[in-house]
Amino acid sequence: MTTSVRVRFAPSPTGIPHVGNIRSALFNWLFARHHGGAFILRIEDTDQARLVPEALSAILDSLSWLGIDWDEGPTDEKGSSRGDFGPYIQSQRKEQGLYQAFARQLIDEGHAYECYCTPERLTEMRKRQQEQKQPPKYDERCRNLSDEERARQRGSGAATVVRFAIPLEGKTRFSDLVRGEIVFENETLDDMVLLKSDGFPTYHLANIVDDHHMEISHVIRAEEWVSSTPRHVLLYEALGWDPPLFAHLPMILGPDRSKLSKRHGATSLLEYRDEGFLPEAMMNFLALLGWALDDKTEIFNQGELIHHFSIERIGKTGAIFNREKLEWMNGLYIRNLPVHDLADRMLPFLEKSADIPKPVPQDYLARIVPLVQERVKTLAESAGLTDFFFAESINQDPDALVQKGMDREGALGALERALGKIEGNAGFDAEALEGALRPLAEELGLKTGQLFGTLRVAVTGRAAAPPLFETMAVLGRDRCLSRIAAAIKALEG
Repeated sequence: MTTSVRVRFAPSPTGIPHVGNIRSALFNWLFARHHGGAFILRIEDTDQARLVPEALSAILDSLSWLGIDWDEGPTDEKGSSRGDFGPYIQSQRKEQGLYQAFARQLIDEGHAYECYCTPERLTEMRKRQQEQKQPPKYDERCRNLSDEERARQRGSGAATVVRFAIPLEGKTRFSDLVRGEIVFENETLDDMVLLKSDGFPTYHLANIVDDHHMEISHVIRAEEWVSSTPRHVLLYEALGWDPPLFAHLPMILGPDRSKLSKRHGATSLLEYRDEGFLPEAMMNFLALLGWALDDKTEIFNQGELIHHFSIERIGKTGAIFNREKLEWMNGLYIRNLPVHDLADRMLPFLEKSADIPKPVPQDYLARIVPLVQERVKTLAESAGLTDFFFAESINQDPDALVQKGMDREGALGALERALGKIEGNAGFDAEALEGALRPLAEELGLKTGQLFGTLRVAVTGRAAAPPLFETMAVLGRDRCLSRIAAAIKALEG
C-alpha cells in the first residue's frame, strides 16, 4: 500500500450483532493487520429510536470473544475511548457540532436544502408512488420552494430536516475493489435526508463526516451498501473531499441460497459462543465466507489468515453459511486442543449442567477429556457426553442391558460373572480390565460385543460411550462395582 491503511467497523447498536456484521469486522481487521494499518471501532447510534440497551456490550463482547482487537474506539459501554480521533460514539460526536456545521455548509453552497414535509405527506406520497408502480423516491417538493415560502415554513415552526440535492442529470461512477467500476444514473437516486428534525445526522452524513475526519483509507462493508455508495461519492464531491476506496463484500446466504436469517438457525455470534463453538474455529469459518486462498485450503490459524488475506481474493458471489461445515471445523479444532486446554473450555459448560454435581474436579475432568475428545463437536455437547462420569448412580434399564441375541437370564449371568472377575482382579487399569474380561466372553459362549455391550450399559447407562475399559478405569473400581450390582438388581427385579 502506498498510503497508511485505516479501516473501520461501524455497527449500529440497534440489535445483537449477527454473523454478517462480524464477518465485515473480521475482513476489515484482517486487511488492517495484513498491511500493518489501524482498525477503528466506531459506534453509529444516530438512530436513537431503535437503540437496544444491551447492543453495545454485545458488540464489544462479540469482537473480544473472536479475538478482534481495535486500535482506536470505545473501550467500555460508557464510551471511554482510546485514539486521537474520538469520541468514537456518534451521539457523543454530535455535541461537537460537526454534523450540523457541514449540513449548513451544504445548504449555503446549494448542495442541500431544508425540507418541511410532514410524515403524513410522505406516507401519502409513497402510497401514490406504489399505486402507480413508481420507485419510492422523494418528489423534491421542498427543493424548489421560494425564499418567501421557506421563511413562512420556518415561521410556522414546521419540523425541518435537511436533504441532499442529488444532481438531476448525469451519472455517478465509482471503482469497487471487489466488483470493478459501478455506474448509477443520478435520476434514479433519492434526495436523502442528511440531518433529522431532532438534530441527529443520518447514517449518510455521519459516516461521511466521520470517515473523513478519522482519515479512513478503505471502506470495506456489506453488499447492501452498494446502492448508497453513489450518494456518498456525490456527498464527498460536494464537501470537496477525496473519498476512500470502497470494497463491498458478498452477501451471506443460507443453504437454500436465500439471505441468511434466523430461520436458518442461530445468527447472533454470541449464540454460537454460548453453543460451544471455539472462537478460533469461528474466525476460520467466517474468513471463508467470501474469501479463499485457493480451491483446497480450508484450515487457517489467525497468523496465517493475516498473512494471506487480500481484497483481491474476495469473491463477488454470495457465500453459503453451512452449519454442518462449521460443526465439522469446530470438531477439528477441538480434537487438536491440548487436553488441559479443552478441559478448561469444557468446565463452564459442565458447571451449567443440572446433571453434574458441583464443583467439577478438574484433575478428574482431565482424565475424562481424552475419552470424549474425538466425539465432541461443540463444547455445549460435553455435558451430555460426560455426565455419567460424575453421577453417584445411574438409572438402569433392564431392556437396554440385554443385547441382541441374548436373553434376560444370559445378561444377568454375564454381569454376575463379570462382577466376580472385577472383584478378584488386583489391577484396575484398562489393560488389566481387558485381560480379565475379554476371556470371559468365550467362557460364557458370548460374542465380545454382547458382553461388552451389557457391561457398557451397566457402568455408563448408555449404549454408546467412550472405549469401555478406559471408561471403567476412569470411573474407578468402587463406582463400577456399585453400578454393576445395581444393574444385576434391575435384571432380577
